[in-house]
Amino acid sequence: MPDTIYDVAIIGSGPAGYTAAIRAGQYGLKTALIEKDPYLGGTCLHVGCIPTKALLFNAELWDHLKEAKEFGIDGIDARKLNWGAVQDRKSKIVTKHAKGLEFLMRKNKVETLKGYGKLTGPAQNGIHTVELKADGKTSQIKARNVILSTGSEARMIPGLEPGDRVLTNIEILKMGAVPKSLVIVGAGAVGVEFASIFRSFDCDVTIIEMLPRMVPLEDEEVSKELARVYRKRGINFHGSAKVDKVEKTKTGVSVTFTVDGKQQKLEAEKILISIGRKPNTENIGLEKTKIQSERGFVKTNEWMQTAEPGVYAIGDIVLGTPQLAHVGGMEGIVAVSKIAGKENRPINLLRVPNVTYCHPEIGSVGLTEAKARELGHNVKVGKFPFTANSRASIVGAHEGFIKIVSDVKYGEILGVHIIGPQASELIAEAVTAMELEATVEDLMWTIHAHPTLAEAMLDASNSVYGLAINM
Repeated sequence: MPDTIYDVAIIGSGPAGYTAAIRAGQYGLKTALIEKDPYLGGTCLHVGCIPTKALLFNAELWDHLKEAKEFGIDGIDARKLNWGAVQDRKSKIVTKHAKGLEFLMRKNKVETLKGYGKLTGPAQNGIHTVELKADGKTSQIKARNVILSTGSEARMIPGLEPGDRVLTNIEILKMGAVPKSLVIVGAGAVGVEFASIFRSFDCDVTIIEMLPRMVPLEDEEVSKELARVYRKRGINFHGSAKVDKVEKTKTGVSVTFTVDGKQQKLEAEKILISIGRKPNTENIGLEKTKIQSERGFVKTNEWMQTAEPGVYAIGDIVLGTPQLAHVGGMEGIVAVSKIAGKENRPINLLRVPNVTYCHPEIGSVGLTEAKARELGHNVKVGKFPFTANSRASIVGAHEGFIKIVSDVKYGEILGVHIIGPQASELIAEAVTAMELEATVEDLMWTIHAHPTLAEAMLDASNSVYGLAINM
């Protein structure tokens, strides 16, 4: 269709890209979604968020079965893990949602184009040209606006290549069996989630982290609680550690690392490298435009516009925003709303929920206590443990707490930090409260159903003023 001029062409179909495409279709824009892989959904759907959380759910069920007698269920001591069935279920979930995306594109009249897309230069007379390579053939499409949504890939320790023993998030999801032992380099969300999964399945897990604590972006008390629970679960942790060397052995890998100036050595069947993700911005034509970048990340303004007129960037490639699927999705909506001239608002990074789906789960939003104090707030903190929550007792999940960080003057909620059962769901209330500028007092007067885990939020808000009912 050489004469077609799209209103918007989106390169990359991960959560940022497909969300932008759907919203563009809803606004009546003529939209092209370009994807180099044979499926839609990107890393998140196929080798990230969705398959990982499917495995975490399996692991949680397995852990419940281990404690079945406590719940009055006998006769399951002969339980056996069918890893093949676990993997099949994970794959079926991914396939279902990939097909769902194809349906949504058709529903919203989004044209899906298979191929590797890249910019050819600045717009000519307000029209951009995007080069498309597929099956050895090159073609071009034209669009008034282009949204770059090319995602990210796992960073690798220099000198290492992923394979059957050295793993990234891709290879670890394809394993044919649960390894007997696993070393994980990196204690961010990816690292602690896979540690949780494989420890549940009785793998010997050790985490090595360059920084002093697990989940280093979270509130320090959350990190301490996760470390305590992981020790209890038998997960080994080495903080402030530098990996010196990784070598293959006859049966697996050997990892040499240094802690406090002392060198140590570990052997394991597999090693997972989870040290962050790098943006996929090479060979997409940035150098032919005015687009500015830093360390491979694209600079944008609050409306996701780059320095090149008519070109936007969203998702994991954007400088200064969290590499989270839900952030990318909202960035897509912001960009398309700007293009369509619709009502719009920029993202407030202090209102972005961060969730880690390990067991116990972690959910947080806003400032940590330390950051709030550093910024000069007169801080008042409330904290309520799940041990004192009746629903937590009912479901047998007693670990963790909810912590509210507030400013004394007006009771402004500066941050909420949760570690414990269903933290990934509970954090939504905190995000909503902060988005609507509710105060701690507003939460205190919000009736929560009983018995629920959400009541812990009520007690945490009351505890800011020393008025918690249940402790």
